[in-house]
Amino acid sequence: MEDSGSSTGGGIFTQKTPILGQKLFIVIIATIVIVLAGICLILLFLRNRSSKRLGIGVNKSSGLPPLVSSKTGDEREADRRQAKSETDKVFVIGGVLQGLDAESESKDSSTTRSESSSASTDGLGSSGWGRWYSMRELQIATNQFSSQNVIGEGGYGIVYRGVLQDGSVIAVKKLLNNKGQAEKEFTVEVEAIGKVKHKNLVSLLGYCAEGAHRLLVYEYIDNGNLEQWLHGNVGAVSPLTWEIRMKIAIGTARGLAYLHEGLEPKVVHRDVKSSNILLDRKWNPKVSDFGLAKLLGPEKSYVTTRVMGTFGYVSPDYASTGMLNEGSDVYSFGILLMEIITGRSPVDYSRPPGEMNLVDWFKGMVSSRRSEEITDPLMAVPPPPRALKRILLLCLRCIDLDAIKRPKMGQIVHMLEADEFPFRVEPRPVRDTASLQSQVSSSNRAQLAN
Repeated sequence: MEDSGSSTGGGIFTQKTPILGQKLFIVIIATIVIVLAGICLILLFLRNRSSKRLGIGVNKSSGLPPLVSSKTGDEREADRRQAKSETDKVFVIGGVLQGLDAESESKDSSTTRSESSSASTDGLGSSGWGRWYSMRELQIATNQFSSQNVIGEGGYGIVYRGVLQDGSVIAVKKLLNNKGQAEKEFTVEVEAIGKVKHKNLVSLLGYCAEGAHRLLVYEYIDNGNLEQWLHGNVGAVSPLTWEIRMKIAIGTARGLAYLHEGLEPKVVHRDVKSSNILLDRKWNPKVSDFGLAKLLGPEKSYVTTRVMGTFGYVSPDYASTGMLNEGSDVYSFGILLMEIITGRSPVDYSRPPGEMNLVDWFKGMVSSRRSEEITDPLMAVPPPPRALKRILLLCLRCIDLDAIKRPKMGQIVHMLEADEFPFRVEPRPVRDTASLQSQVSSSNRAQLAN
């Protein structure tokens, strides 16, 4: 019975089937092979899809991943490198490489990222505002903000000269955190000139915002400011000739005209004065210090309850009403122009009572026809009388008590530039003389005919 059962079971697997006339065990084996092959193909397909989703390609020639990944992979690799560079920054000091502590730097970078995110809410997070500088970098550039590197000091900050590791010279303005004023001035100054480029406006290169520190980095102007050259100890003869003084006045007017008429919204500086006019080696002026600047829309004025500016330069209408517009800058420019011509400070308590206030003394001298006594006695060569008269009249127009009657800065530029081309007015007497001679000849001929 057992032999019979085993032979019967073996006969079932060896029997032929309707499928191509193949035996049953062959069909079973083929089916198993086909199913396994199908499973393998499905697994390979799923693997390829996941590889493409991760941005990993296949090198057809070698079967290895390519050396250059897709765009997404590049971006991730760049992010990893940037994060690594934030913790592995190296600076050169006197030829000695000093690596920054990775842990502290990572804390600084995380703080910076949080500061950048908060700054972006104020419109400062854009790369268009300039380069971001780390606090450590600026400390090294200024020799730990050494007093020997101080080149300027004001009510809201101290300006230091600095040298970056690539050798470029910068001016670093470290804002004083007086009741949040540093944050306000930082925001205002970056918004006012962060993206402004003009040859007569100092350029903002970048900024630093770490913790409570707020610093602004500017291009370095290597010839001091106008106040130093007008009122400092320059010797018996001032190097500021009449031509140089007019060059400074015209350049300053051009910079202010660009702020008022070339930008939208326009910018009112609010602190135009001689110490804020920087000079390069060729006496080209650059308007600086926009910490008090105000952005205004077209044909608008701004009413403030707190008048900002420097005593002696603030217009009476702005001081009394708080109404701020570009006319306030025009008045301040008129005072600055008087200062350039006379070499006197707007307010000087060391002078006699009638001469302490520059505006009152200036008006008195013009009304008494003593214009030749107005100019700075340190000028070796006095200006041409015609040119001086033109500038004196312009000063009086700029400081008009009626703000509506003051000229626009663009008009002031044209008035100042007119003196640069005296040949425009010189030919007129020649033409007038020729016409007069022709009239005389005609008259003589008529008399002879009679």
